[in-house]
Amino acid sequence: MGDQDVHALAGVTLDIERGSFWAISGASGSGKSTMLNLLGCLDRPTSGRYALEGKSISTLSDDELSDIRLQHLGFVFQSFNLIPQLTVQENIELPLFYQGIDAGEAAKRARDIADRVGLTDRLGHRPTELSGGQQQRVAIARALSNNPSVLLADEPTGNLDTATGDSIMKLLSELHEQGKTIMMVTHEPEIAAYAQFQLVMRDGKIESIASNDSSRALHKAGGVLA
Repeated sequence: MGDQDVHALAGVTLDIERGSFWAISGASGSGKSTMLNLLGCLDRPTSGRYALEGKSISTLSDDELSDIRLQHLGFVFQSFNLIPQLTVQENIELPLFYQGIDAGEAAKRARDIADRVGLTDRLGHRPTELSGGQQQRVAIARALSNNPSVLLADEPTGNLDTATGDSIMKLLSELHEQGKTIMMVTHEPEIAAYAQFQLVMRDGKIESIASNDSSRALHKAGGVLA
């Protein structure tokens, strides 16, 4: 910014185990969105190393990063980001189209995933015909359609009322119990409480990591989870 270097993330070291559920929180400008963008292969680190499934991501080309996102990552956004012209089923099938999956197989997968998130009776509807909670379920189903290694959720309940937000978090908790790795950004303590671990960012660093399972601090300041 001008003649100043701003380190959105600075000296962060973190190991994320397969099948864990993390909530990333912190004030505006703390680095939590940058953290999620790096984990989601949307941004590249200017230094350091990021490995996903044991593969170094930091030096990959744009096309290679696109393939990583398509094959290994699922994204859930606060604003849903559904395509209004497409039906629920077509929205869920979209990542499979880019993977070159046969149309019949893609349709079957979409129906199976819709059933998994409670949308079987909405497959022919368009997003504008759905409630906010239903739209977020469609977004989660779309994120799951390519069977990602990691589900990345950016304020997944931010546009929802409390009761609907709780139902979405129960769904994410069920997905975690089924073995999905989930990284979620939230500014709401009651939403962060659903996660297995809470990571708090401040000024581009990890301020603390705490386990909700044991309610004890695992680490204070410095950014290393052993």
